[in-house]
Amino acid sequence: MIPGMSRMSFHLHCQRIDASRNMARYYMLAIQPTLFGETAVVRSWGRIGRRGGERTDVFGTEQEAVAHFLDLARRKRRKGYRPTNAAMPLVMT
Repeated sequence: MIPGMSRMSFHLHCQRIDASRNMARYYMLAIQPTLFGETAVVRSWGRIGRRGGERTDVFGTEQEAVAHFLDLARRKRRKGYRPTNAAMPLVMT
């Protein structure tokens, strides 16, 4: 465990909107503890207002999970995604 860091969840919700390209996408990242004492990085993505994809990567330590979370966040930032205040994307079924 990282010193001073308790077993809590961290979330980042980003959007990339470009009306000229008809682009309205979201990307959500979260760090969450698993039931087995590991730490997971959960990510979901897709078009705003639609069901998208989801992937969970499990790590043995919080340090590994945080490093992965930050790497993914940096890559999305370089691609033009910007943080929002939204908690979760709206999903239409």
